[in-house]
Amino acid sequence: MRTGMHTALLAVLLIASAASLGAETTKCERLSGLALANTTITVAEANPAGGFTPPEGDALDKLPAFCRVAGVMRPTSDSYIRFEVWMPAEGWNGKFLGVGNGGFAGAIDYRTLGGDLRRNYATAATDTGHQGEATDASWAYKHPEKVTDFGYRAVHETAEIAKKIIAEFYGRGAEHSYFDSCSDGGREALMEAQRFPEDYDGILAGAPAYAWTDLVSSGVEAAQRIYGNPASYISSFKVPAIGAAVLQACDAQDGVKDGIINDPMNCHFDPTEMLCKGAESRDCLTTAQAATLKVLYRGVEGGRGSGLFPGYMPGGETGPQGWSTWILGPGPGESYGVGYVENYFRYMVFEDPSWNVLTADVGAAKKAAERKTASQLDATNPDLHRFAARGGKLILYHGWNDPGIPPSFTIDYYKSVMSAMGQQQSQSFLRLYMVPGMQHCIGGPGATVFGQLGTTTAKGPSHGIYSALEEWVEKGTAPDEIIATKYADGKAVMTRPLCAYPEIARYKGTGDTSDSASFSCEAPK
Repeated sequence: MRTGMHTALLAVLLIASAASLGAETTKCERLSGLALANTTITVAEANPAGGFTPPEGDALDKLPAFCRVAGVMRPTSDSYIRFEVWMPAEGWNGKFLGVGNGGFAGAIDYRTLGGDLRRNYATAATDTGHQGEATDASWAYKHPEKVTDFGYRAVHETAEIAKKIIAEFYGRGAEHSYFDSCSDGGREALMEAQRFPEDYDGILAGAPAYAWTDLVSSGVEAAQRIYGNPASYISSFKVPAIGAAVLQACDAQDGVKDGIINDPMNCHFDPTEMLCKGAESRDCLTTAQAATLKVLYRGVEGGRGSGLFPGYMPGGETGPQGWSTWILGPGPGESYGVGYVENYFRYMVFEDPSWNVLTADVGAAKKAAERKTASQLDATNPDLHRFAARGGKLILYHGWNDPGIPPSFTIDYYKSVMSAMGQQQSQSFLRLYMVPGMQHCIGGPGATVFGQLGTTTAKGPSHGIYSALEEWVEKGTAPDEIIATKYADGKAVMTRPLCAYPEIARYKGTGDTSDSASFSCEAPK
């Protein structure tokens, strides 16, 4: 009797589960008929829990059951903006989290969509209106509307479309909306705060390429200094020796010798200390190479305000995301940095595929860039009154050792907001965290995992910079120090506090230097 009752109950539960799954499937599939301006929905499908293989990229695993909506937006006759919206079938946390892009975009970030979905967010991403590798800008050749789509329109319209789809699927809108991205995604984030403050309640913007025309124009000056004279070029073979010499000069300044320069602004390494005393080798520099290295650290007189190269901070020269990749390249003209510069000017500015960075006039290139693309690509407006007035919160972060985007750019923007809006009002919605030992967005010799881009800290998923942003938006609790973690072989080997700029973390003089508790945030000396 009892066995029969158990079997009957199990059958009822299975039928109910199947009915529920069927209802969710029907609810998702009905979204294919949703009428949205200038938009065609191409996919509206319910996906069971488990693995999923996206149209591009690697297969994803351990996903919850979700409703996937994909489509194309055509706000202009030359626009073709692909987007995807993923929504958990069960356990939605009531929030929307937007996904950004890197480089020149060109792809939907399915990996991040999957990560956000596992965290119970409804999430959305776009390719910004074209398909291509992150360093490719050939799609922009004589297509100004596509440049506008990339510059700001695609991310904004994806946010609007996603909110409508989410509300239709769940029968209610998202309680809060967030955006978390880095690099060009950081530029997208600031564009949202400045031009479309109603899109997101909380924005986390890392290493933002916000002053696009200044940034890439300064790269013309840098490329000419690095590659213009073969005798001045520094081979990537010399990077390990340069990195070691910098650490020897500055690592212990903060009282801890740990391979991290805590305050690179106070590191005054002199490249002439590495001059060859005999035959040239990978462990020394020629006089011409030492002069190049001085420019790389100190920049060109005039700084970012004049569009000239501002220089990089010492301390993060080595590693897979270091100078060999971004600045020097495996050979002259082969770095990521010069690739971005050439593609931008060839296809977006001058519409001349033969344009050569080594023969370009720096001043003329900057003026042409400003005239042609500043209104589409630059997110430099420091007036965030509209964003602040509706309760928006913005957290910026940047690695001190970023070889892709000089960290001084983000400090400049932070200061410009302070100047435009006043310190008291700015502090009510804005924070900046500079990360010692971090290169571009993540990675480097320091503690570089702190809750950005879906990562977690040693304290767990409810801690870190993104969680701090949510606490600020939803509970009014302003962030203080953030704990960053360094991992090795999947294990936490060090934690350090990240301090709200301009404070820096100082060793207390006692205690384990691998433990954040041994440091305190203090004003710079």
